[in-house]
Amino acid sequence: MAIVPMYGNYEGPHQIGEPKRYQVAGQDMEVKYHHAYIDGVDFVFIDNPIFHNVESEIYGGDRTDILKRMILLCKAAVEAPWCVPCGGFCYGDGNLVFIANDWHTALLPVYLKAYYRDNGFMIYARSVLVIHNIAHQGRGPLDDFSYLDLPSNYMDLFKHHDPFGGDHLNIFAAGIKAADRLLTVSHGYAWELKTPEGGWGLHGIINESDWKFQGIVNGIDTTDWNPRCDVHLKLDGYSNYSLETVETGKAQCKAALQKELGLPVRGDVPVIAFIGRLDNQKGVDLIAEAMPWIAGQDVQVILLGTGRQDLEDTLRRLESQHYDRVRGWVGFSVRLAHRMTAGADILLMPSRFEPCGLNQLYAMMYGTVPVVHAVGGLRDTVQHYNPYEEVGLGWTFENAEANRMIDALGHCLNTYRNYKSSWEGLRRRGMMQDLSWDTAAKRYEEVLVAAKYQW
Repeated sequence: MAIVPMYGNYEGPHQIGEPKRYQVAGQDMEVKYHHAYIDGVDFVFIDNPIFHNVESEIYGGDRTDILKRMILLCKAAVEAPWCVPCGGFCYGDGNLVFIANDWHTALLPVYLKAYYRDNGFMIYARSVLVIHNIAHQGRGPLDDFSYLDLPSNYMDLFKHHDPFGGDHLNIFAAGIKAADRLLTVSHGYAWELKTPEGGWGLHGIINESDWKFQGIVNGIDTTDWNPRCDVHLKLDGYSNYSLETVETGKAQCKAALQKELGLPVRGDVPVIAFIGRLDNQKGVDLIAEAMPWIAGQDVQVILLGTGRQDLEDTLRRLESQHYDRVRGWVGFSVRLAHRMTAGADILLMPSRFEPCGLNQLYAMMYGTVPVVHAVGGLRDTVQHYNPYEEVGLGWTFENAEANRMIDALGHCLNTYRNYKSSWEGLRRRGMMQDLSWDTAAKRYEEVLVAAKYQW
């Protein structure tokens, strides 16, 4: 069962079960449950006017409004297995594990304990909290505790002190303490979260929870992201391809991409892509700093993203300054992201921190060689190329600095131009990996079983 807010009037889900009422910040709120069965999964949607009209910015708005939405979601989610008859029957709580994600649902482990397990209900239910990005923690003043509708002795779970903010209410901190198991999305990020630099003030709590904490690298949807059947490669001169046809298939996609974006159609020039959110984390400013060197290497660069206004302006400026070889697409296009992944030779990912990262996984699936900053999941998934043993999947660089990125990219371009058999080996090794969710799912199952037998 997947439980999400009903932000819009979605086609498919239908109301099911009886409405329930929950207290949020002293206000009585009615929840209606809607259900849809999609690809073998029960989707349950939590419907209340508090979720309406925020679909375009679900994490935006007033801090207290966001908090109230998350409180209602978590309260309603805990009881969904009791009161939503999926397929005519409720799940019940006899063999139940909740998986909560990031601070937005970190209240669920707390409510499960405070409302139910402390009172002899749901005693066999367990909770797992997954950290996707520790930088966002659900912080607020201590007075926000009054919104949560919890016994006063639970304040200690939420009260957190850091040198900059002093004493404050921290929802992520409470969820980490209350959860039966704690996960994050890569082994590298798990290590970083336990350091002062990577834990964003919560490293002490995470270290205390080390006995229940581990990292599992995400998988990708290999039906949506697969060069063999990618729907975005079926038109406009693009082509689907496989491991056996990667050389001709990528060449055709590359030419189509160059034509679509108005770049010179040249098969010999390496195409470098960046796809990502335009903020400090993703490191697009490092690409801008390195652009005088990059533009002098007879390459083509395609940048796709949206975010901070100054970085959007940077993309426009880079295209204007180097129009014969740079394109900066401000905004986001799923179709273009797929086509760039297929048509590019190199994916550049200079993220300052990256809990897991998916674009490097998509790139390798499509035979596009990644050049990445060696942090978090990027370190886990991109093995640095060793030319002496012909092993590795791409290039990594230590420290988020333009000169380090230039060094790694220089080695990559040298291999592309002068060592064709090595380049083909890099492509093929990337494409031959099993990047699906199958392996990750098995490891999740092991964690869920461990949580089930924890007392």
